[in-house]
Amino acid sequence: MIQARDMTPAELAALLAFHADAGVEWLVEDEPVDRIAAFAGERAARHVQRAQPQPAPMQAAAARGIPAPPQDQKPARSQAALGSTLPAIPDENAVAEARFAAESARSLAELKTAIEGFASCNLKASARSTVSVTGSGQSGIMVIGPMPSADDDREGTAFSGRAGLLLDRMLAAIGQPREAVYVTTIIPWRPPGDRMPSQPEIAICRPFIERQIALCEPRQVLVLGNFAARFFFGETGTIHALRGKWREIGGSGHIVPALATLHPQELLSAPGSKALAWLDLLAFSERLQQAPAQV
Repeated sequence: MIQARDMTPAELAALLAFHADAGVEWLVEDEPVDRIAAFAGERAARHVQRAQPQPAPMQAAAARGIPAPPQDQKPARSQAALGSTLPAIPDENAVAEARFAAESARSLAELKTAIEGFASCNLKASARSTVSVTGSGQSGIMVIGPMPSADDDREGTAFSGRAGLLLDRMLAAIGQPREAVYVTTIIPWRPPGDRMPSQPEIAICRPFIERQIALCEPRQVLVLGNFAARFFFGETGTIHALRGKWREIGGSGHIVPALATLHPQELLSAPGSKALAWLDLLAFSERLQQAPAQV
């Protein structure tokens, strides 16, 4: 376990900020705080809120004084909806094209160019940008999230916005600056409405992320969130069941140990879970110190 005396002032500051976000106010309290129970209460409150009836769209518009469109007038279609009607390439052909494009890349730079030029996934038609990876991977660490968020799509880089800032603090708390970590997502394009990708879309994107792992050759991978954990581990459990257990993942012949933990966005929604994420980060850092450094 990392000791405070072994950390730099910057690392200590990042760790204190992470604890503050988790609700820690005192290093030692008179009574223990049950963070698991706090998370359960927050989840129950969200379920109650979702169960409350919501007004229909037309009723909500009328309540705000917005006139209803004539019944014979159809609403204008968005550019994303128009893009979804473009002629689709058969899924099996698109997967083959993705595999060929990924395996043809001999470097991460070539793979980035191949992904940006790939046009056989319908997700690209509705996304604003092809989300780029960040960092260099020189630390031997690879962080893989699920799919781009609205902030990522707008900025064009993985883990932007508040979730990205929290990820920065999480990495800094274990002494890893973000610029030295290879941060990417399984899906390069944001699905419309932040929906889950379909199975054909997942199959099309799989060769690209597997090739990234092979070319980056990380010592360890940190997997973030439900979708990413299920994608790599082939299981259907939630992140709370899949987190904290070491498994092996890989692609193109490169096998690497991986540990799953909660996604920063989930930690923002349920701060009580940050205690669990901190345990995972400690386990990740401890194994990283035991692994041989990259040459």
